Amino acid sequence: MSRRLRKVLTAAEQAGLDALALVPGPNMVYLTGMSFHLSERPIVVLLPVDARPSVVLPELEAVKAEAAGYATFTYTDEEGYAMAYSQACAAMELADARVGVAALRMRLLEARTIERFAPHVELVPVDDLYADLRMVKGSEELDAMRRAARVAEEAFVAWVPKLRVGMSEREAAALLVGGLLGRGADGLSFSPIVASGPNGALPHATPGDRRFEAGDWIVVDWGARVDGYCSDLTRSVVIGVPAGKLQAVHGIVLSANEAGRAAVGPGEAAEDVDAAARVVVEDAGYGPQFFHRLGHGLGMEEHEPPYIVSGNQLRLRPGMTFTVEPGIYLPGIGGIRIEDDVVVTDVGVESLTTLPRAPFVVPA
Repeated sequence: MSRRLRKVLTAAEQAGLDALALVPGPNMVYLTGMSFHLSERPIVVLLPVDARPSVVLPELEAVKAEAAGYATFTYTDEEGYAMAYSQACAAMELADARVGVAALRMRLLEARTIERFAPHVELVPVDDLYADLRMVKGSEELDAMRRAARVAEEAFVAWVPKLRVGMSEREAAALLVGGLLGRGADGLSFSPIVASGPNGALPHATPGDRRFEAGDWIVVDWGARVDGYCSDLTRSVVIGVPAGKLQAVHGIVLSANEAGRAAVGPGEAAEDVDAAARVVVEDAGYGPQFFHRLGHGLGMEEHEPPYIVSGNQLRLRPGMTFTVEPGIYLPGIGGIRIEDDVVVTDVGVESLTTLPRAPFVVPA
């Protein structure tokens, strides 16, 4: 953690910042190792570029911060947090300071509190600063992501034989959640998507009461969180013999997935990876039905930089991890998406996910 802190504080100082302010979430865990719930009790880690870091937090959480070597400014539920923040802002000399915050994470509650007790403070968005640090994964991070992929794949393979005609999407999703936790997941990357029949045309469908029918194509999007890192996969399940329009669509999406993964490599532009997969879909006549980016970064969050999308000229570097997930969605019929997790290597790409990409068949 000290290496990461030194690196981020050097970057902050070079950016003309006096301090960073972290709220509970992945950036706090990545930089400090401390994990707290985001709740009505505001918690902020203050990282000055030239002084000892501190934490403002409820008294009931103080032991965590003290064990990590941080100065603490605590408050109780009875007295409220105003005095603790006033003392912290004064001690850290935040008046007139430029303080970096993650715009995607900091709530109005914490921002207004800092502004109240640090006159003329300037809160500066520094999401890119954190992204630059976290996009390239180290060996331990990649090992955790490989474990997360294995847990997700093993749970899925054990889950498919339990599916049957008449089971609801909601029931199937609950079984998948239980399987993920039972096979070693610390938690879920996100709530699984189990979208059957025409519901598969909704990329982010929520499992509901629709019951599986013979002939259904089912979009399954799921992931496991292991040791703080995520996996994220999508595969197709078919009730009965694969047939119909979606059978041909599946072949197109599979080719797009293969083309996208093959385009990954050090020095390649993120937008060119998107284009490599997208041209396959467009040439097949389904360009308008592929209406989202090819992929998103993956790590401590299920969505994080880098984003694999047209217009992103970022050059890929070894250690960057992201999804490759082309999809085609046909309203009233259903959809196909095939999603894998990859890491850029020194010479090309490694797929962290190895589950077969052909449809998984359940007897009707």
